[in-house]
Amino acid sequence: MRKYLITLVPVLMLSLQPGPQAGMSAVPLPPPSADDLKPSVSQEHVEQLVARLLTTHHYRKVRLNDSLSSVVFDNYLKELDGNKAYFLASDVNSFEKYRNNIDDQLINGELTAAYDIYNVFRKRYQERNKFVQENFVKPFDFTVDETFNTDREKANWPKSIEDQNDLWRKLLKNQSLELKLTGKADTSVVNSMKSRYKNLDRYMNRIKAEDVFQIYMNSFAESLDPHTNYMSPRSADRFNQEMSASLEGIGALLQEDGDYIKISDIVPGGPAFKSKLLSKGDKIVGVAQGEGQVVNIVGYQVDDAVKLIKGPKGTTVRLQIQSNDAITGAPPKEIRLVREKIKLEEQRAKKEVIEVTQNQKKYKLGVITIPVFYRDFEGARKREEGFASTTGDVQKFLNELKAEKVDGVVVDLRDNGGGSLTEAITLTGLFISRGPVVQVKEAQGDIEVQTDPDPSIIYDGPLAVMVNRFSASASEIFAAAIQDYKRGLIVGSQTYGKGTVQTMVDLNTWLKESEKVGQVKMTIAKFYRINGSSTQHKGVTPDIELPSAFSAEEYGESSQPSALPWDQIASARFDVTRSLDDKIIAKIRERYEQRLKSDTDMKQLMADFAELKRAKEKTVVSLQESKRKKERDEAEKRRKSISASAGEPVATNDSTTPAKDSKDAKAPKKDLYLDECGKLLADYIAFTKNPQ
Repeated sequence: MRKYLITLVPVLMLSLQPGPQAGMSAVPLPPPSADDLKPSVSQEHVEQLVARLLTTHHYRKVRLNDSLSSVVFDNYLKELDGNKAYFLASDVNSFEKYRNNIDDQLINGELTAAYDIYNVFRKRYQERNKFVQENFVKPFDFTVDETFNTDREKANWPKSIEDQNDLWRKLLKNQSLELKLTGKADTSVVNSMKSRYKNLDRYMNRIKAEDVFQIYMNSFAESLDPHTNYMSPRSADRFNQEMSASLEGIGALLQEDGDYIKISDIVPGGPAFKSKLLSKGDKIVGVAQGEGQVVNIVGYQVDDAVKLIKGPKGTTVRLQIQSNDAITGAPPKEIRLVREKIKLEEQRAKKEVIEVTQNQKKYKLGVITIPVFYRDFEGARKREEGFASTTGDVQKFLNELKAEKVDGVVVDLRDNGGGSLTEAITLTGLFISRGPVVQVKEAQGDIEVQTDPDPSIIYDGPLAVMVNRFSASASEIFAAAIQDYKRGLIVGSQTYGKGTVQTMVDLNTWLKESEKVGQVKMTIAKFYRINGSSTQHKGVTPDIELPSAFSAEEYGESSQPSALPWDQIASARFDVTRSLDDKIIAKIRERYEQRLKSDTDMKQLMADFAELKRAKEKTVVSLQESKRKKERDEAEKRRKSISASAGEPVATNDSTTPAKDSKDAKAPKKDLYLDECGKLLADYIAFTKNPQ
């Protein structure tokens, strides 16, 4: 989905009656013009079809009524002007006439609201663009002591042109100060800002009616759930061409988010994945080739950004990144990545053996890291011997670890976003006898129980499964099954909570149009644990929860307003193993809590996360250079402290980053989470051998 401005929160509810509010100076709406965008007849047909499909076949049974219409109306304004910077309050008030009749327009194939609102937005954008050009004649004065609130969540739309001008003056000054604090000279700052908004203007001028239609239809589709959306013909073609192939240089999937390019996913095995310096949700603000000059890509379309980021294998690209968890005022970080072709082998599971000392005893533990649930479906179909699969690789590792006489095994699913459902089921089968693994409920209410049919157990020893907030889908199914069977200890933080199934619908199979009309991705089913609880929204709660910087309110399914709710169905019939019981889990948890009181590293990590939370809640920044520099330096210090405490590589704000093959690079600290998981597994082993 393409977003044109940073989306923050649902828009403010204004008066239901058109006309200026009390205390508001009415600003006339821009008059219609010849270059206004208009819908096509084909789009009107598609609107009706999508409305019919989603209200009939989507998992969430909804009715097109005034209540849904109001949600779609708010979504659309949020998509267009999430920062409440372009529309005036009088504009939004004039749009209120559409709030309760969008449902009727969807049914009738009418697009008046979509294009009337967008054409006003387009003209307000042009006014703001003129203001931007007029304000970059000379540098800002950064000695003035004033502040800017970067969070527009509770803000109103400007009531007048004067209010809007002041908002934009501070917005531009804030962006300019961010550049100045990277060491740029005043003239360089001005030129960079001009270039940034020139890119944005070029981007806005390329928006066609097809793009407006996609935004509007997604405002409707995503009101049902965040994984349902409409893709225009151009977007559908790009989706079907597999972005991972076109971005094989760094191994990241990109999408437009407002005037930023955001990382939507990290491809396991690629340079971005192996560096551990990039995360989902990070924004790329600049790109440079080798030692060349950085090109500011704020305002770029994703296709143009890709042209800069991809390149020949073995060459270096430098990226300037705004981290998804950045503290307000923190500067962009710069990282280096060497482009390479991503090989399947790099995405496959890996094995290592670690030693953990607990209670004056050494334990030898096997660690199997699974970045994604992969399966060579073509090889499986042809019944090729040894075809690539998660289960096949893990089975081999387990046999090797048993031969090495490990005391226990850790399966690391941190940041594993899912993959093959078949592999999640068969992988579970390596640790249990035959039995159910997951239940799938379809939109019609039919429930299918998917089972592991193989009675053999490859590994029956002590087991721990590591998860975090970005373990999703197939990872959650495996972790939930292991937990429900009480087969192993689940360690980490609450998982993502993505418990839904989608399908792609080619709209040309329903409409006999001469041109392509796009596709719809639609939620049609829901996953449930074998105990009947849905993995949707709640995810999997670990038996032992470790400190995390990522809250459920900000990240994961529960952070999405339209996410399908958690619910429950009847439990499947299954036999719990005797590997683990609630008493042992309680003892392990008690010992962990005692250890937290004395473990210096874990105490520091918890303190850092608490400080990070407090710092992120501070959204007001100084526009005075001296004060802002102090704020920035403190934020950078906190970020480095947290990265170091977690044992992660630290990206610096110059053009260097630690590398394994660098003589000057400091080796990163131990993985505190894995180290703690090892101690927990050691406690599990000890309590199992000596229940007293």
